[in-house]
Amino acid sequence: MLNSHGQLRVPVVFVTNAGNILQHSKAQELSGLLGCKVDPDQVILSHSPMKLFLQYHNKRMLVSGQGPLLENARALGFQNVVTVDELRLTFPELDMVDLERRPKKNTCPRNDFSAVEGVLLLGEPVRWETSLQLIMDVLLSNGNPGAGLVAAPYPHLPVLASNMDLLWMAEAKMPRFGHGTFLLCLETIYRKVTGKELKYEGLMGKPSILTYQYAEDIIRQQAERRGWSAPIRRLYAIGDNPVSDVFGANLFNQYLQTAKRGEKEPGTGGQQKSRPSTIQSCASILVCTGIHSCQDSAPEGPTSGGPELPFHGHRDFSFSPELLEASHVVRDVNEAVQLVFQQEGWA
Repeated sequence: MLNSHGQLRVPVVFVTNAGNILQHSKAQELSGLLGCKVDPDQVILSHSPMKLFLQYHNKRMLVSGQGPLLENARALGFQNVVTVDELRLTFPELDMVDLERRPKKNTCPRNDFSAVEGVLLLGEPVRWETSLQLIMDVLLSNGNPGAGLVAAPYPHLPVLASNMDLLWMAEAKMPRFGHGTFLLCLETIYRKVTGKELKYEGLMGKPSILTYQYAEDIIRQQAERRGWSAPIRRLYAIGDNPVSDVFGANLFNQYLQTAKRGEKEPGTGGQQKSRPSTIQSCASILVCTGIHSCQDSAPEGPTSGGPELPFHGHRDFSFSPELLEASHVVRDVNEAVQLVFQQEGWA
């Protein structure tokens, strides 16, 4: 319905909180699933807005996650990165939980290691105990994990993180841990050890306003390349997770209304400035094919009726029950697109 003779009728972006995959690989995956060409620049990964944090691109950054870590970090603009695995090989005595991986003999202290200047958390790692330990070592030692300090520095080194999903839906009947669970572990350990809060220079991925601003900019670029001169006024955000998709779209819509009234807009952390927004609203459409499921023929909103559920959003996002209520609830993406056509008066 969105394609006409191989061309999109409207700009479309695919905003995923996945981060352990390359942009072009995700585009190929979507192209195969949907049976139509999805360009890499239509795909926004959870960490894509890190391209805006120019002030850190030349700093030496420790990167955590899995998959094509170095390729993703360099594609985002970071030129001097070290992975958790590389750090562990440099300082094997730091990783002590797994008895099989403990060094069998004493190692000589390294004095040729360049200090880490910041931390990138791109997605959930595989060995959580190793990543948690080494990230803590870097933060507590001010980037010199082989040295150690008498007192932990505060403020600590800058931390950029993407994908705050506590849970996500896979093939299992129950939701799986997401990167938000890893962040929760790191924040809790840091607070317990230091008595202070772990601070982020930037949090990206849904429901971050920065991610929606980034998506808006990509949508505008698509329109310009196709020669569409009319300004885009309305966005429709379709997703299956009330805490990331609905909360994020509603938070962005709230931000748009605040900006429209001329009130002070919250900062986003990136240095690259975008053009003034033409967007007037962002409607949230919840589908029942993932984290949220419809149990009957008349699906209700995520907060209507039933016992009050715990908020699974990130610590740094204030809970507002109304932000979890979708503008519309439909069964699947097909119904969502039909709804958008009805709203816009399209055939």
